[in-house]
Amino acid sequence: MEEFDYIRRNTEAVRRELREAADRSGRPVPTLVAVTKSASDDEVLALAALGGVEMAENRVPCFRARRDLLTANGYEIPLHLIGSLQTNKVKYIVRDAATVQSLDSLRLAAEMEKQAAKADCTLSVLIEVNSGAEENKGGILPEDVLPIHAALMGGAYPHLSVVGLMTMGPVLEREEDYRPYFRLTRALFDQIAAQGGFAGEGILSMGMSDSFRVATEEGATMVRVGRRLFIK
Repeated sequence: MEEFDYIRRNTEAVRRELREAADRSGRPVPTLVAVTKSASDDEVLALAALGGVEMAENRVPCFRARRDLLTANGYEIPLHLIGSLQTNKVKYIVRDAATVQSLDSLRLAAEMEKQAAKADCTLSVLIEVNSGAEENKGGILPEDVLPIHAALMGGAYPHLSVVGLMTMGPVLEREEDYRPYFRLTRALFDQIAAQGGFAGEGILSMGMSDSFRVATEEGATMVRVGRRLFIK
């Protein structure tokens, strides 16, 4: 689809920058997750046609609409929920989310467990870290991450699979300024991973359009890039 060739060019450019950042830091190249909240349906399908990209949405209604769109067009692409999740919306995504990257309380975990048990499935979750300790932002404060993780692993949530951590960091002007927040989250990730606290190899989801290069250098295994992929 030549009309959407800019998506191919943008995606190739982001992948190149990810490889370069990984080479600079001696890190593996992270998984690219395309955040599609600003994209049209046709743009989402054009991106899907390129292959090799996972996708994410911030809100449950948009998540469900994207899942229906992709499935109707023959695409089985991992779709992540990365925005804040209300307890009364868990039942709408429990079967379909590759991961919910915004687990920010034991109250939400309890509802996730309830709905996953009812659906007879396992829900993969990332603990959201409020690495900037911002009062107006969701997520768990850094000093509370280890206790929350321990509680999640205590046996009360058998239908939840804690696969990693996610952080956004504050909104900053310079990409380099994100580094300490990513470094803090990576330290928490490493501490939990060293104790075998994540299912599988563990996912560290950090970095967006303005910060994915620094996030890669600081050890992100997954980056969430939106508008960079859809700029004409």
